[in-house]
Amino acid sequence: MGKGGGCVPSKKKVPPATADEAPRVAGDASIPVLDNSPEAPALGADGVVTDPIAKLKIFIVFYSMYGHVEGLARRMKKGVDGADGVEGVLFRVPETLPDEVLQQMKAPPKSDDIPEISAAELAMADGILFGFPTRYGCMSAQMKAFFDSTGQLWKEQQLAGKPAGFFVSTGTQGGGQETTAWTAITQLAHHGMLFVPIGYTFGAGMFKMDSIRGGSPYGAGVFAGDGTRQPSETELALAEHQGKYMAAVVKRLAQA
Repeated sequence: MGKGGGCVPSKKKVPPATADEAPRVAGDASIPVLDNSPEAPALGADGVVTDPIAKLKIFIVFYSMYGHVEGLARRMKKGVDGADGVEGVLFRVPETLPDEVLQQMKAPPKSDDIPEISAAELAMADGILFGFPTRYGCMSAQMKAFFDSTGQLWKEQQLAGKPAGFFVSTGTQGGGQETTAWTAITQLAHHGMLFVPIGYTFGAGMFKMDSIRGGSPYGAGVFAGDGTRQPSETELALAEHQGKYMAAVVKRLAQA
């Protein structure tokens, strides 16, 4: 009580704001509202919490004129997809021959379910498997043209440290199952990529001599002959094994 008998409002109390007057903040500073509430976990159809971590991606990038390399690529994807946390993605490189030339060569039309890849997209892969037919012991011109378009990636070293491997197709047993992959290693070296051969990890299948089989320690392979021979089950199994093997390597590097 004051001397005058009246009540003196405390100086520490702030009068309540009226409906027409919003409370003021010192310095008129805006206060950000932070939402610290945890996000609800993603649930599957059965109510089980799903893993939010994205899968590692292995790009299977190939050129195939008559379908032999494509056959290996599709089976290779099966091997990649069989590894937990890894996904194989099929791509084909752009064709360089005009349609009229392809028709004269009796090349079948390309499959619509496999998209073409651009050089810039390679940077999004965790690992890459390149497949191509041989041309005089080296990769085909279509694949070489694609590698030649990766100059910007080389300049920025976008592919440095990425693991990569090869698989091939040749017309004959002495037509380049090893040299086609061997001569392609220069492309990886200049990008700083890590070449991953399969060695003899396929086991007994690498030593079978009772049937014709493409492939080598460098990677899976197929003998196309005059074009009518299709990949054998052993050749396809080797391609699937290479997919599994590359997936294991990519996972190991990702965990390092």
